[in-house]
Amino acid sequence: MRSRVASSASTVQMMDAGDPAGRAAWLRRELDRHAHAYYVLDAPTVPDAEYDSLFRELEAIERAHPALAMPESPTQRVGAAPSTAFASVAHRVPMLSLNNAFSEDEVVAFDRRAREALGSEGPIAYAVEPKFDGLAVSLTYAGGRLVTGSTRGDGETGEDVTANLRTLQAIPLTIDTALPLLEVRGEVLMRRRDFLRMNEAQRARGEREFVNPRNAAAGSLRQLDPAVTAARRLWFYAYGVVAGEDVPLPADRHSALMDWLAVLRFPVTPDRATVCGVDGLLAYFREIGARRSALPYDIDGVVYKVDAIADQARIGFVSRAPRFALAHKFPAEEALTELLGIDVQVGRTGALTPVARLKPVFVGGVTVTNATLHNEDEVRRKDVRVGDTVVVRRAGDVIPEVARSLPERRPPGTVEFTLPATCPVCGSAVARAEGEAISRCTGALSCAAQRKQALLHFASRRAMDIEGLGEKLVDQLVDRLVDDAPAPIAADAVGESPASPPPPPLVRTPADLYRLTAAQIGGLERMADKSANNLVAAIDASRRPSLGRFIFALGIRNVGETTARDLARHFGTLDALMGAAEPALLQVPDVGPVVAQSIATFFAQPHNREVIDALLAGGVQPQAVAVVAPTTDATGEVAGRTFVLTGTLPSLTRDEARALIEAAGGKVSGSVSKKTHHVVAGEEAGSKLEKARALGVDVIDEAGLRALLARAAGTD
Repeated sequence: MRSRVASSASTVQMMDAGDPAGRAAWLRRELDRHAHAYYVLDAPTVPDAEYDSLFRELEAIERAHPALAMPESPTQRVGAAPSTAFASVAHRVPMLSLNNAFSEDEVVAFDRRAREALGSEGPIAYAVEPKFDGLAVSLTYAGGRLVTGSTRGDGETGEDVTANLRTLQAIPLTIDTALPLLEVRGEVLMRRRDFLRMNEAQRARGEREFVNPRNAAAGSLRQLDPAVTAARRLWFYAYGVVAGEDVPLPADRHSALMDWLAVLRFPVTPDRATVCGVDGLLAYFREIGARRSALPYDIDGVVYKVDAIADQARIGFVSRAPRFALAHKFPAEEALTELLGIDVQVGRTGALTPVARLKPVFVGGVTVTNATLHNEDEVRRKDVRVGDTVVVRRAGDVIPEVARSLPERRPPGTVEFTLPATCPVCGSAVARAEGEAISRCTGALSCAAQRKQALLHFASRRAMDIEGLGEKLVDQLVDRLVDDAPAPIAADAVGESPASPPPPPLVRTPADLYRLTAAQIGGLERMADKSANNLVAAIDASRRPSLGRFIFALGIRNVGETTARDLARHFGTLDALMGAAEPALLQVPDVGPVVAQSIATFFAQPHNREVIDALLAGGVQPQAVAVVAPTTDATGEVAGRTFVLTGTLPSLTRDEARALIEAAGGKVSGSVSKKTHHVVAGEEAGSKLEKARALGVDVIDEAGLRALLARAAGTD
């Protein structure tokens, strides 16, 4: 359930005591504007914390001046009007919102009021569960069959989204119940994993990304085409039951009703519980808060409900919210602050990421001073500028990000952000491949920010195959001498010179590997003489790689194993490849403009050529690869065609599937494009499968692949 309603009042903030009517009118307009953007347009304009603050201020004014509490006030209704894109559904029983608590004192007051209403001096049993961050819906079953599904809308009337809800695999279309009429209420949401995958697919198609999983779920459910909803991987959790008139519920406690729904095959959260008294409520709140980041979906608090159904009826309702239930919200995960500057960080793969330097702000329980801006396109799309007031969000409780700016608060003289043309670490040119959102440093072999990743890739099994050169050892080779060197001693008053700076690391580029000695390696942590000698031998054994392996080991952007082998077969020598211009590179099978540009840019960088020259001078001698004629393809269904492998196949490893395809004359690529002929999809297939479907690429499983190979070999 998603609520923007705040209940118990605190002191009135920002209220003009001299003109409460004018302040109340302004607050109503602002709240209506924000609610429309949030509920109808799925485009929130302010953080929840700021909305709640405005709502509480209006509540306080209306309490102090009852004549100002008019029917159209946001405090007198639940939610926003339904969209006109769907038919309307009147709820038999209103779908009410919950009052919110933001402090432990408010929870204590809620428990006290419940005990007073029941005349109980002892603790009350409560049903407790996470407060889902999704879209509230109602499912109506007649004769055990789903007949209507609707959104909450304004609480009285919702939108008929039955066709869309029927596409959710989590919602049963039929249930085994003797009740002639049953209404199940719950939340439609998108799990974090599915949200990331969907946004990845949106980026690949050049389409707008969603702000957060809640907006993604709302936008997906309210599609006019149910097929779009079906492709969005929405989920559902039930949290309530409404029976038909004069029909008793099948249980006398809310917790038992949830167990009953689970028996009927409705998803109910495994994180629900029953607790005793206010101490139990607060303990549950703290426990869920500690586990919040590990949950598969977003939550913004927890929900407390008096467990006994009869007691719920006795406690009743206040205004248009139940007295027997409460939403206890976590600290705000969004907040406003000032953007002081934008720095650029270089990642281990060369990706340039703009990072916001912020005026310190408390968000979701921590003080945030830096937040990611993702990439240059995101900065432009959000129109974020130094000096802006920005909304900061803690994404997944871990990585803070700048969600959006507030242009209406922008000071004069701000300028648009531009990514630097050269790497701020090594000075190499920055390049951005066509169709990609990320700009990267092109100094792959020499950039200090990419050093460790470049070394690990260079030594990997499919590249130079240097056995024993793992991550921990690379860390020591790059860092040890700097970390272990004695600290410089400052000059004293007499004027003595300080100690000399620490010596450089053992390895800066892959070429330095071929100058290592057993004595140097043996001095590293956990490296005995035998291990050191074995590593030196493995390095020495790698001096005569095939040309394809060597090209792959260089780590050229967009050049995988298959492309590296194709380049080796086409050009024959490293010199020929390094001297090739983009038109010549485009003559290589399956090398398009993006890959050709990546290769030409890589070899145009003086830093990269210096490392290659050092490798050759150190005794590395790439060997030409003989061209192997493919098996005759009787059908033309494999030879010359491009395949992409994704997911886990039932009986073939990726390497085995690749070998079979290449033996039949096919190509295996690492990415899906319009030139891809077949995508072979197994279990847990991800964004590649989604992109294939979006582009209309043929998707087959392992059985389909084997059938193609059999026909190609003429054995079918």
